[in-house]
Amino acid sequence: MLAGHLHFRREERGMSSALVKDPKVVRCAIYTRKSTTEGLDSDFNTLDAQREAAEHFIKSQAAQGWKALPTRYDDGGFTGGNLERPALTRLMDDIERGEIDTVVVYKVDRLSRSLLDFARLVERFEKRRVAFVSITQHFDTSTSMGRLVLHILLSFAQFERELISERTRDKIAAAKRRGKWTGGPLVLGYRVDRQRRALEVVPEEAAIVKLAFELYERTLSVALTAQRLNARGLMLRTRVAEDGTTRGRPFNKNAVHRLLRNPLYVGKVRHNDDLFLGEHEPIIDRDVFDRVQRTLDLRATGTGMRRPRRSESLLTGLLRCLPCDAAMSTSHAYNHKKQRYRYYRCRASQEGLRCPTGLLNANDVEAAVVAQVKALAKIGALRDRILATLAEGDEGEVELVATKDRLEARITELGVEAKRLLGAFSTGDAGGCLLAERL
Repeated sequence: MLAGHLHFRREERGMSSALVKDPKVVRCAIYTRKSTTEGLDSDFNTLDAQREAAEHFIKSQAAQGWKALPTRYDDGGFTGGNLERPALTRLMDDIERGEIDTVVVYKVDRLSRSLLDFARLVERFEKRRVAFVSITQHFDTSTSMGRLVLHILLSFAQFERELISERTRDKIAAAKRRGKWTGGPLVLGYRVDRQRRALEVVPEEAAIVKLAFELYERTLSVALTAQRLNARGLMLRTRVAEDGTTRGRPFNKNAVHRLLRNPLYVGKVRHNDDLFLGEHEPIIDRDVFDRVQRTLDLRATGTGMRRPRRSESLLTGLLRCLPCDAAMSTSHAYNHKKQRYRYYRCRASQEGLRCPTGLLNANDVEAAVVAQVKALAKIGALRDRILATLAEGDEGEVELVATKDRLEARITELGVEAKRLLGAFSTGDAGGCLLAERL
């Protein structure tokens, strides 16, 4: 049962200024509603009857300072299934302005037939310290039983909210399993066909997406890909402003990485960790997309080994003690001024062995190494040799990826051939099949 007489206790603190001046006056707004317009043009209609009953009830509470406000909040011809009602909107506005202390209705379903909407209204009433009274049901939240009933109603409302969320999630999941686009921010290369409620390709933007994949396969660098796209004056998604100018955002590393990883471009729709064949047209060839994914994975993990933990010290894992030939790691200490500083220390000395090196100030050591590297960088032949070595490493990595692709393609071919031969054996035509191949 949704209906009830809900009367919230009020405290003097937080009341409107009018109540502070005259604490005996409780301003009561009467709300009435009828679902249809039938009979509303008569001299005394259902709305009038509801108001009259409410006025009688308010007069019975005169000793408590209750007084009916003259403003009428009548919604004739409006359903109680939603909150889109003009008089209810005016009522809530007046409550927000602090002009109402109590809302009085004939029955709770006059305010709302939806438990969820009723709970939302009650929460707004409580926030503004506004009482709510239904004159034909007898629930009073100033009593323990009344509070229990209210909590039960609000619990059911929360249950309804969660059911709605679950249904929405299930509906989205079902739509994505069928390959449908379910809304959200549009990515570069697509727009929405409003009639079909589906994605369609934007040729000009699709060309940028294809170029991004091409540049990445050439440079093997997300940052360089972003730089070269920006150098051509290309932007993520452009729109024409009211003044006719074109606006958009430049590419950056994160944007390019998201673009390269997005399965939407090969005609897939993602739902959580699963991919489904979408209804939209792909922009990128599947082979190209898979190659880029393998390269991104390879470069993200290096050689496949665990990446070293980042350190604030520049030479961690690089600096070694000359006398002991042991690695040097950083530690911290405090000087006499209680200032924290870093130093490098030989691992051997940390393990209790003798080491003549002692403690090295980390800032001094790092500054000396950086100065030497800068000096070496000025030697043109050495710099060119280092860059060439790095380029050879990148080329070798690309060659490994290409070899892997060729081997996988050969495995697929052999699998097809094995299936064909197995079919020939099952039909007894294996000999003829093999003889034909020999010829």
